[in-house]
Amino acid sequence: MDYSIFLAKFWGYYLLIFFVILSFNPKRIRQIFNDLNDEKFLIILSFLSIIIGLLNILFHNIWESNWKLIITLIGWVSLFIGLALFIFPKRTIDWLKFINIKFVQVIYTLLFLIGLFLLNIAYSIIPF
Repeated sequence: MDYSIFLAKFWGYYLLIFFVILSFNPKRIRQIFNDLNDEKFLIILSFLSIIIGLLNILFHNIWESNWKLIITLIGWVSLFIGLALFIFPKRTIDWLKFINIKFVQVIYTLLFLIGLFLLNIAYSIIPF
């Protein structure tokens, strides 16, 4: 299977599941931000984010001006957020809280639309 299609399915499902969970249980996002104050949780989260970002980049670092760029950018964003959480935890948490408070609905809607778009690419539901 092509890595691009596999990652489009993976990230598409992941983003849709994330959107649904946060839509039906918005308290979960507050719980995650509260848990970021716990050093153990923060270290595990940053390591997971770094690992996922690195794996995504190693398997799919394609800088073409098409849908594959979205998958590459997800990997790089994951890597940078993981590194920032590990190196500058307080500043990064404050930045993430600010972004989440100011743009929460825009971010979640964007996640939903990107997830749908990636799944459409993977399964060719609506051909372009």
